[in-house]
Amino acid sequence: MRRAVLVMNERAGTLAGRPDLPALIEAALRRVGFDLTVIHGHGDDIAARLEVAIATDAPIVLVGGGDGTIRGAAARLAGTDRVLGVLPLGTLNLLARDLAIPLDPLAAAEALARAETRPIDVGEVNGQVFLCQSVIGIPNTIGRTRQRFRRKGGLYAVLRAALAVLRALLRQRPMRLMVNAPGWQKPWRLWTRAMSIVNNGYEEGTGLMFHRSRLDSGTLYLYVSKNFSIGWTAKMMIAMALGMWKRRSDIHILTSPAFAIHSRRRRLLVMNDGEGSVLRTPLQYALRPRALHVLSLRAA
Repeated sequence: MRRAVLVMNERAGTLAGRPDLPALIEAALRRVGFDLTVIHGHGDDIAARLEVAIATDAPIVLVGGGDGTIRGAAARLAGTDRVLGVLPLGTLNLLARDLAIPLDPLAAAEALARAETRPIDVGEVNGQVFLCQSVIGIPNTIGRTRQRFRRKGGLYAVLRAALAVLRALLRQRPMRLMVNAPGWQKPWRLWTRAMSIVNNGYEEGTGLMFHRSRLDSGTLYLYVSKNFSIGWTAKMMIAMALGMWKRRSDIHILTSPAFAIHSRRRRLLVMNDGEGSVLRTPLQYALRPRALHVLSLRAA
């Protein structure tokens, strides 16, 4: 029996309209051999329930939710010997994909019994944790629009969301930024509408979109595009699906264990694993190598 504590974000998208699913997940975990303690609760108290779960002495903390919920748990577990188990209940579930965990919640619960513990890197910006990516620029506006309308059903809500995204693409001006990294002789000055700092780099291959084969390389990858329009986005998504996106001349890729990003603006909106925060500049990015232990079905 593997002793574990379980906490789930009942507001996660996968649980919407499925009141029976949490009980099914609990039963599946017990069936495959977990000695389980469950922290129950409802509404917006997921942070408080995470604290209760972490306060137990269970060596494994199973967290059900999207990338933002998993990020919150990782911020507390990084640097300890506790192990984080991911139950994908969100929209993108990027970390679960990279750990080869099935995206179906019940299949994931059963698969975690076969998972092994492995350490992964943890990214930070101004002290805030991210496990997958940290995004600056217009994708943040699109992401916030998606969050605003994702729980509103119907064609009208979809049209409003689409119009809001279109207005953002047409109105948002490029940002003037300066990027520096340890060992550089001089900083890089640029205008851009979109920048992404990724904890370990994305792979290129057919069907591999936002996929990372390594989570412990100790390297941050900075992806910059000087273009960001509706047409460019469509072409970029096609190039990623075909495994050809790194060949585009308008994509710049830089690597370093740390980056400093300066702006004339005193604050910038940053999306860390889908969670938005307004942070003071300069943005100081760093990596904590192999700082978090996770349950993974992918070989190291």
